[in-house]
This record gives sequence, C-alpha cells and structure tokens, in this order.
Amino acid sequence: MIWARVAVALCVLALLTGCTTAGTAAPTAPLGELVAVDQGELLGTTDGPVLRYRGIPYAAAPVGERRFAPPAPPPPWSGTRPATDPGARCAQLPATPGTPHATAGSDTEDCLTLDITVPAGTAADARLPVLVWVHGGGFNAGAGTDTDPRRLAEVGPLVVVTVNYRLGIFGFFGLPGLEGSGSFGLLDQRAALVWIQHNIAAFGGDPDSVTLAGQSAGADSVCAHLTSPASTGLFHRVIMQSGECGATELVDVIHPGAGPAGDTWKPLPLLEAAGVAAAGTLGCPAPADGRDMADVITCLRALPTATLVGGTGYYWSPATGTSTLPRRPSDVLVGRDVRPGIPVLAGTTRDEGTLFTVAFFDRAGAPITDAGFRDLVAAATGARAAEAGAAYRTADRSPGRAWSDIITDRAYACTGLGNYRALADRGPVYAYELAEPAAPSPYVALPPDLAGGSPHGAEMPYLFDLVPGGPDLTPGQEALAAELVGRWARFATTGDPNGGPGPGTAWPPWSGEGLLLTIAGPGTATTVTPAAEFAAAHRCARWGVR
Repeated sequence: MIWARVAVALCVLALLTGCTTAGTAAPTAPLGELVAVDQGELLGTTDGPVLRYRGIPYAAAPVGERRFAPPAPPPPWSGTRPATDPGARCAQLPATPGTPHATAGSDTEDCLTLDITVPAGTAADARLPVLVWVHGGGFNAGAGTDTDPRRLAEVGPLVVVTVNYRLGIFGFFGLPGLEGSGSFGLLDQRAALVWIQHNIAAFGGDPDSVTLAGQSAGADSVCAHLTSPASTGLFHRVIMQSGECGATELVDVIHPGAGPAGDTWKPLPLLEAAGVAAAGTLGCPAPADGRDMADVITCLRALPTATLVGGTGYYWSPATGTSTLPRRPSDVLVGRDVRPGIPVLAGTTRDEGTLFTVAFFDRAGAPITDAGFRDLVAAATGARAAEAGAAYRTADRSPGRAWSDIITDRAYACTGLGNYRALADRGPVYAYELAEPAAPSPYVALPPDLAGGSPHGAEMPYLFDLVPGGPDLTPGQEALAAELVGRWARFATTGDPNGGPGPGTAWPPWSGEGLLLTIAGPGTATTVTPAAEFAAAHRCARWGVR
C-alpha cells in the first residue's frame, strides 16, 4: 500500500503532466525512423516487420594517425545522417571462390560501424533486451552485415546490434611500446559496447539488459570480454557458439607443428616479435637496438591499405599479457576467476572439424591420405599414435573424416566440457551440441566423404538469415530454426532459454556432473545427454578430459 500512496503523491506533484496512477499513463509513441544519438540525428528505414539503422559509426575512422591505435570517440555530425546502408567491411581478403557464403574482400579501414535492428512498432521507451552479435571469421574476415538478425529481433522481441571491428594485421598488430598493441580489434568491440550503453535507449533498448553473443572467433571474442576486467559492466549474459575459452591451440590441433604462432591467444612478446619481423618485410625495419619504434610506426601508417591487407602471411590474433587481456582466458577459467553471476549459453556442433579439414588440406591440394593420417596422428599423440589411430580410423571413415573427428574432439567437444564445468561454478550454464544429421554447411562446400552431420557454423542458418547466399532449409529444419530462435531469444531476455510455447524438451542448466541439450531436430528429436555420455562419444578421456 505504501508504494500506491507514493505513486499518488508523485502524480499530485506532477499535476499537469496527465498522470493518474501507475499503469494508466498514456501509451508512448512508437519508435520512428528518426532517432537522436550522442553524435547527432540518424534516419533509418522501415524494412517490413523491422526498423533498420545501418552504418552507424561508434568510433572515429582508424585511418592515418589512428591506424594501429586504440579507437577514438566518433565525431559528431550536423543535420541528419542517413542510416539506410550498411558500413564498409573492414579490410580483409576475399573469401575463397566457390564457398556457399562467399563474401567480397575489402581495402577499407574506415569501417568501425554497427547496425541496429528493432521490431517495428516498438515503443520509444520500451527498454527491450539487447543482443550484441560479434561475427566470426578467424579474426581475419567477416562483417556484422553477413547476418540478418530480423528473426531474433521479432521473436524476442529484442534490439539486435551487429558490429564491425578491425581484422587481421589492422586489428591485432603489435610492436614494443605501441599503445593497444595486439588488441585493437577487441578494443573496437569494447568501444561498441560502450557506445551501446550510452545510446541504445534511443532505439528502445535497455542498457541494463545486454547479451553479448558470437560464433567462432566471435565466441572467442565473447570469452575475451567475459574474462577481461576492462569489460566489466558492459553486458549481462553471454552466448558462445563454437568458440574456445580453452587452452587448446586450434591451428596446432588442425595441423600439428604450427606452434604458438598459430594460437588464438598469443603472448604479447611473441606477437610483438612478429610485428617487428612484419615491419621489416614491409620495408619499415626496426632500428638495430630495437628501442625507438616511432619511425617504424610512422612508416607503417603511410603504407597503402592494399599492401597490408594480406598481413604478411602471419595469423594475427589477440595478445595476452595486456591491459585488455592480462591473462589468457583459459587461465582465468581454470582459476575460477570469471566474474560471477553471468548466465552462459554455450555449445559446439557435432562435426566441427570437417570445415577445417577442407580449408587446411583439401583446398591446399593435399587431401588427407592413409599415410598422411598416420603422420598427423603421430605428430599429435606421439607414442600413443597407434592406439589413437585405431580409435578413429574405422572402416566407415575416410582418413579425412577420421582427422576431422579428431579436430572436433580435441579442439571443440572436449575443450567445451572443461569450459562448461569451470563456468558453471560462477553462474548458470546452458550447454548444447548441435547434432542435426544433415545440417547445412554455410561456409564451405563439403566433399562427399566429409558431408553430412553438423559442421562448424551449422547453427547459423537456423538463427539468422545469411547474407548473401543463405542455404535453403527443409520444413523440418525450418521447425528446428523456429525452436532455436525462440530459445536464444528467451535466453537473451531472461538468462534462461526455457519457457516457450509447445512441448519442446526442457533445457536443464549445468549442475553436478552436467547435462547438455543434444539438438538433433525439432520437438522430441532434441534430447538431454549426460556429460559422461557426451565425453565418451567424443573420446575425451583420450585427450585428458573425462
């Protein structure tokens, strides 16, 4: 009763505002195409059931003196800025011809933009939950505009933000003494999260209800922010699809012998040594004593974008031992030092490795033979090679498929188990495996011996409309897509994917020994699997995980 009296008293004080009692205020007008943000006015567009606001700069263009520098605040503009076209892709090489989801390359560095999708008719003060999507692409490719999130926005309802960030050498170059060394791409993502905190209410979003989500390198990025002290308070839930918080060196798993240069998370001295070597290759050698790098960075900032976009052949990815990532994310998990209370939805696909076998072997003109498989297993397992080879190279498996299974188990399934257990100590975890027997392969065409199953990225067509060239789904897959969009949207709203309409399988949070949702199809085709059964199916004991 006391709160009712307070409400009436406040209404008396605001006599001329039209207030009566709580719950009877006049409805707020719906959000329009014209919105105001910190920098100025934006004019978006209505696209059927959603409003689009596209190509919004969240940071200053990282060009000239801002190349290889932390992101700076975006400048204001006068008048009304059109927000009807997406921003440019960040500089990158083109996708390999013939991929189902082929994308163009780019030599544009002025790319720090984001797109916002809002259900049409949303009230201007709706404070809808916000989902921020970080794209994948190995930290070297991709764009936020590769995915159309309208289904998630409508079903939520959610405000969905997709983000571009610097890639490759532009995003993760390092030199001794360079501010932001090895971290520019992650700093861009954090700048976008800060911009969202300041501005998302103008689009009907709630800055106090933000889910940070991503797939592949996007999920790696989510893990980076989850374990970074500098990102505290910028999001409230996380979704990680086929990304690793673990200690596994993915490239070394795919092709043993790659060494630490192929690791996703590179110690800063290693990355900065690679930067010194790259500078010399590009005609900007470091001084003999290695001390004053000012002339080196000046030289590098003067080079054409096209000269740098290939990255000198090095795999540029985030540095650790920095203010952004003081520690490797896997070390933070092992130490149970993740911030408590953040709900997590995370999982992998049953056949992650098939994409990497195509990318690293088939396309290189060296498909895996029986002899090649034995050599790879020996490099990966040493004295246990015969035992491991026999466990994977069965009569129904080609050598390429057998090696794909090893990649799946070592780099994703078994690593994922360790992640779920560590994260469940700090908050609710909903773990899954996508195991649809004939899921689409959106990123690479699979040869017959690798086709079938659920390859890396297979959940993407179920959740998003892919742009361009999204695969067609069967009626059963459309039904599964509707279920997954509903689950993901509910998690982004409440931190719990359960509670939707229909008889869908309940998704238990991880507790005790752990349970995963095995997503094999719509309805009752989706089941719950004990972690021990999942571990046995992926031979995790062989890789030190039980």
